[in-house]
Order: sequence, then structure tokens, then C-alpha cells
Amino acid sequence: MALKSTIYKIEVNIADMDRHYYQQHHLTLAKHPSETDERLMVRLLAFALYADETLLFGKGLSEDDEPDLWQKDLTGAIKRWICVGLPDERDIRKACGRAAHVVQVLYGGRTAEMWWNQNHKAMLKLENVTVINLPDTEQLAAAAARGLSISFTIQDQQILVSYDGGSFELTPEWLKQAN
Repeated sequence: MALKSTIYKIEVNIADMDRHYYQQHHLTLAKHPSETDERLMVRLLAFALYADETLLFGKGLSEDDEPDLWQKDLTGAIKRWICVGLPDERDIRKACGRAAHVVQVLYGGRTAEMWWNQNHKAMLKLENVTVINLPDTEQLAAAAARGLSISFTIQDQQILVSYDGGSFELTPEWLKQAN
């Protein structure tokens, strides 16, 4: 018998002063049985960083050919392809051929640094790729709850995360920006 996904109902308030985006979103996220709280919350943070009315969550771990989040235009062309984790470099190249902009969000501390050291030369050759590293995601993972109200305040590429259990700051490392 296959395990079922766990459903998370999340109310997200985003105040992104860098992009002048201020919205509240009511999201339903499915956490795959093999997914950790940390990965789920990194997906949510990726949503906050690129939030838009047309940004949608993909099938994620249950579908190899789909990103964690994506944004399509009215013709169905993929404007933005966002994945979290440490993918194979070939998967990123493949995504570059399918989307105008590819965002790879790394997390996992030392493991993410090792991935970047191994793949940075290939990533620098890809013009439409942005690579972001989230070095400290333990507090983000600790905030995970099935009924969650969370706020992300983004200013000068710093993120203040507030939820019922407290607040903390995250400082993403922008390893590569798309041209």
C-alpha cells in the first residue's frame, strides 16, 4: 500500500519591498511521503521569493519532468522554472531549454556548497539560470505545521520570517544571477 501525501494548509503573507509585491496567499501544499519538512518549507520560501498570481506548485517529487514551481504565460510557454534541492546538472540544462528563466534553490549546508563547487563552471555557462543557496534552513523547517500562518518580509535580499512560534532572519546567497 502506497503512502499518501500529507496536506498542509498555509496562509502566507508576503511583503517584498525589493519587487513591490504585497499579497496574502492561501495555499494547499502536498508533502510527498519521502519529503522532509525542510524541503517543504524551502519550496514555500521559493514561492515567496518569486510570488506572482501565475506562479504554481508543480507535482514535485512525484513527477520527474515537472519543477517544484513554475510560471507560464497565456500561451502556455514556461516563463519561470523553479526547483529546490541538489539536482543533476543535466536536469538544469534540460530545464533551460524549456523555460525562459530557471531558478535553482540549494539547501543543505555543506552538501549544497559541495554541489556548487562541483557544478559552478557549468552553471556559469547557462545564461538563463539563477542559483540561490539557503545556508541555514533549520529554523525554517522547525516552523512547518499543517495549519500554518507565516509572513515573509523581503528587503535588500534579506528575509524576515514570522510565524506563531517566533521570527528569524534568513540571508540567501545569490551564487549566480540570470543574465
